[in-house]
Amino acid sequence: MVFSSPIFLFVFLPVVLTLYWLLPGVKARNYWLLLMSLVFYAWGEILFLFLLCASTLGNYALGLWVDRSEDPRKRKAAIAVAIILNIGLLAFFKYANFVTDGLAPIFQAFNLPPLHSNIPLPIGISFFTFHALSYVIDIYRRKSPAATNPADTALYIFFFPQLIAGPILRWNAIAPQLLKRSATPALFAEGVRRFIWGLAKKMILANAVAVPADQIFALPPDELSASVAWFGIVCYTLQIYFDFSAYSDMAIGLGKMFGFAFIENFNYPYISQSIKEFWRRWHMSLSSWFRDYLYIPLGGNRLSEPRTYFNLMMVFFLCGLWHGASWTFVVWGLYHGTFLVVERTRIGAWIGALPRPLRHLYALMAVMGGWVFFRAETWGQAMAYFSALGGFGSDTLAQPLERYATNQVLWSIAFGVVLVTPFWPWLRDALANWKDTLTGIRRTAADVAELVLDPLLATALLLISAAWLAGDTYNPFIYYRF
Repeated sequence: MVFSSPIFLFVFLPVVLTLYWLLPGVKARNYWLLLMSLVFYAWGEILFLFLLCASTLGNYALGLWVDRSEDPRKRKAAIAVAIILNIGLLAFFKYANFVTDGLAPIFQAFNLPPLHSNIPLPIGISFFTFHALSYVIDIYRRKSPAATNPADTALYIFFFPQLIAGPILRWNAIAPQLLKRSATPALFAEGVRRFIWGLAKKMILANAVAVPADQIFALPPDELSASVAWFGIVCYTLQIYFDFSAYSDMAIGLGKMFGFAFIENFNYPYISQSIKEFWRRWHMSLSSWFRDYLYIPLGGNRLSEPRTYFNLMMVFFLCGLWHGASWTFVVWGLYHGTFLVVERTRIGAWIGALPRPLRHLYALMAVMGGWVFFRAETWGQAMAYFSALGGFGSDTLAQPLERYATNQVLWSIAFGVVLVTPFWPWLRDALANWKDTLTGIRRTAADVAELVLDPLLATALLLISAAWLAGDTYNPFIYYRF
């Protein structure tokens, strides 16, 4: 079950919201949300539900151990067990197949029986693991006490808006909201608008550019011309942003409907002028998680420059591996880590001295180059795609660009290019400032227009998204596989 599916939009969500608002008191509402979150996960992964419930209870017990122990050695032992438990669970399910595939050539070279493993990947296990680690680490750091009720721990980890693809929440931020929060009609309405905005980004923009992106990346190298390759990476660059930011918008909107405040996950990353700035704007809950729970404990930038470079490369090596058990993800992580290291050198100062448009072009080209590694299935495919981008692809069998650059896709790209910038917030602020200059009947008319147009726009976006959904233009969120 996904946010942009009919069963979620027209059955699951209305039932959950209706009973939530009818139930008295925050405790009853928490139990209801927990039950529905378990149903949400079981809908797609019932076999793993019991395993993750057992893991949650284990983390709850470890949290109590850490919280109630005053002996530093016992506290360190508890946190070590928690890290081993959670990372071990993630490593087994996400990387066992990767390791056995990597060892296969060695076994073959020594004429040993080949290793076989076909371990299925639980949906959202990477996000689940980071939430569980945040729980015990925040308790260890005395940022928040352990939950007294295991249901609170379970709701924090399993809460369905953020369960599958984030944002990655911190226990110290959510724990107070589990005890007391304001679920007001105004906040609910704001959440509905945010959810509809995310749904529209997914259905109207992300899904439209996903079609040519998938088709182009599936082409054999000898059918890939430079123009088609560039068109494909432009489409994928827009797809991954609108797809993932749409999920985050919908998750944040759902949180508001239930009275929760979630961390923002995106801040117009494609307007960045450096890779450092990009990671301050892209998937902010993940980048801040790695900063606070790994980079700073490793020493951050407080030690020597070589150690700082090592810390950056280690963080982004693990960031790439976190995204998927594939060498292309590892290379993508190291690629970004290398840019961050270079930007700390004299070269970074030279880049910073360039005119603003050139700095923006540099950052955008670097990010798009990284998306080639991120999207490619193999190293060979990535290298062939780079070759085509450089104009070294084949022209004899190359597919015509017109096959992919349909009017619908071109319109989606045009709107997408505008919406990756802060144009919409700027326009709203400009209109608000203009309205403040009005007086008398003009001010009254402007207030009425604002009161009417906002819900009309939300309704129009919802109807268009529903129409696209009915037209079978749905495809899963990219980050569901992580």
